[in-house]
Amino acid sequence: MDLSTGAKSNAHTPNGMIKPGAFRVIAGPCTVESYDQFFEGAKAVKESGFGYIRGGAFKPRTSPYSFQGLGREGLEIMSEVASRFGLKVVTEVMDPYDIELVMEHAEVIQIGARNMQNFSLLRRIGAAIAGTDHGAILKRGLAASVDEWLLAAEYITSEGAENVVLCERGIRTFETSTRFTLDLSAIIVAKRLTDLPVIVDPSHAAGRRDLVIPLSKASVAAEADGLLVESHHEPENALCDAEQALSVGDLKGLKDALSPFAGAMGREVV
Repeated sequence: MDLSTGAKSNAHTPNGMIKPGAFRVIAGPCTVESYDQFFEGAKAVKESGFGYIRGGAFKPRTSPYSFQGLGREGLEIMSEVASRFGLKVVTEVMDPYDIELVMEHAEVIQIGARNMQNFSLLRRIGAAIAGTDHGAILKRGLAASVDEWLLAAEYITSEGAENVVLCERGIRTFETSTRFTLDLSAIIVAKRLTDLPVIVDPSHAAGRRDLVIPLSKASVAAEADGLLVESHHEPENALCDAEQALSVGDLKGLKDALSPFAGAMGREVV
């Protein structure tokens, strides 16, 4: 079985999100809670030296009683605030009917772990971003093999999309000391089997903020092309994933913490 993807990117994306010689950091809150909250989050991302901000408007939560996001209002907040700081937006799409709406407000569509094998959604996203500067980040499923992950990416690239990035975010194992188990070997294997860039989400893998920076350093050494991390200006008050969000101080120190490791790998943290 040939698992090399149809979109050859040579570890970069044509839209410039992932660049040769660079290690891209995408940071921001798990979800958009209010204008003021996202403004403070974007300010921290900008002051930390990063150009992409993440945030959820539509949130897939395990419990139907958990905060589900602000929807359209959240998208409008993200795009308005991001434009003020010169940042680009990364946000998740759960429903095919929301793709065009999200593309009006965000440069990069995230496909969550729970939707990795939602093949109709993958095809719709691939067709929507084909021929545009929009990108897609495909997270690995909670129990997906590397082969399944890469073949899921094929559903996007087969529709003509070029700006596709894979994201390792930890898999479910017997281990309970972390939220999931970060599979560093999957990063290396995926980069041997495909030319698509691979980034890492250490926040969801760890579930604990004290492990996020060490796992980020390990990801650099494992040949990852970037990170997707959660941060919040008041982590203790976050409505979603409070335990794993980096503080503003930690976020502002992230570039310096990663730079020696990135430099050893011939990369610059951006």
